[in-house]
Amino acid sequence: MSTTTPEKVRSVPKPVFTDAEAGAREFPSSTSRHYNYFVPARRRATVYEDVTVDVQPDPERHLSQGWLYGFANGVGGYPHDWTKLKSSNWHEFLDPNEEWEQTIYRNNANVVRQVQQTIANAKAAGSFLTENQSWLSVLEKHVSALAHAEHGIGMYVYTACQRDAPTNMINNAIAVAAAHKLRFAQDLILYNLEVSEQVPGFDGSIHKAVWQSDPAWQPTRENVEQLTGTRDWAEAFFATAIVFEPLVGELFRSHLLMQVAAVHGDYVTPTVIGVGEADVARDQAGARRLFSLLANDPVHGAANRAVMEGWLASWVPRSIAAGRGLQPIWSQLSEKVVTFDESATRAKTRFTELLTELGLTYDKEL
Repeated sequence: MSTTTPEKVRSVPKPVFTDAEAGAREFPSSTSRHYNYFVPARRRATVYEDVTVDVQPDPERHLSQGWLYGFANGVGGYPHDWTKLKSSNWHEFLDPNEEWEQTIYRNNANVVRQVQQTIANAKAAGSFLTENQSWLSVLEKHVSALAHAEHGIGMYVYTACQRDAPTNMINNAIAVAAAHKLRFAQDLILYNLEVSEQVPGFDGSIHKAVWQSDPAWQPTRENVEQLTGTRDWAEAFFATAIVFEPLVGELFRSHLLMQVAAVHGDYVTPTVIGVGEADVARDQAGARRLFSLLANDPVHGAANRAVMEGWLASWVPRSIAAGRGLQPIWSQLSEKVVTFDESATRAKTRFTELLTELGLTYDKEL
């Protein structure tokens, strides 16, 4: 006679919901897709503010128990002593461009599409074959060499800065600047490959030797490498966006390449360089906002201005030397549209206006 063994029933406590668990309580804004844990800059919060402000917790605002993680030496989170500058409210900074993940992908996709369409039109029209030979030499050597400086700043300066900055809003703005630099460097190299395929005898690899050994580029290379070795994140960002860009980057990109390409039969290079210049203008707007807030901080403003003017004394001579080192490139063109002195004067004027906006002074002769 067979018997059926009764099935064992495990004694497992059943969950009892008491409405005390996290997220159970209902508030007037529980179903809202907008947040009210911060005061927006305007009447209503923008999407940028909703996805950026206070996303990164901070013991000064939210974490009463301190940072939830730390480094091996006991330092936790984002220490404020990673820069000499001080702020009475680091969270005050908001990116004037309101860049976040969605906008950076959309904007970069539009830029890449614009560059690709311009190159495709030039290839179809055979425009590369009609460009001036002296200009093609500058294009293969010096325009392509610029990609190394742009990549170095994006990968080893801005990327490091965005990790060390103390708030998500600053992190986001500098991360966008890093993405811009890396994409622009890639634009220049891809452009180099396209011209190499279209123009017989165009040396698409010589730019590496130019960057490493051409005397004209060595002061710039030294300047960029010194920037990559700067551990104070605010100093590195300041020395790049406020000093290097107007005195070296814009000097070469805007005050030479954008001025002379067209008269040598090249309408593609201004498009490629132009999108990079537009990126720099947007990123520099964020840098101006950040350093203006710090220079005018109600508690630390005077001390911050003294620190930044010390940085100027250190970095301006390096960037001036880097810009002067590029002078021989102006002489390599057959059509002398603009002289080096004219370009340098424009760059220095732009730099002086930038310092005036920040309330900073540089006493030495530029």
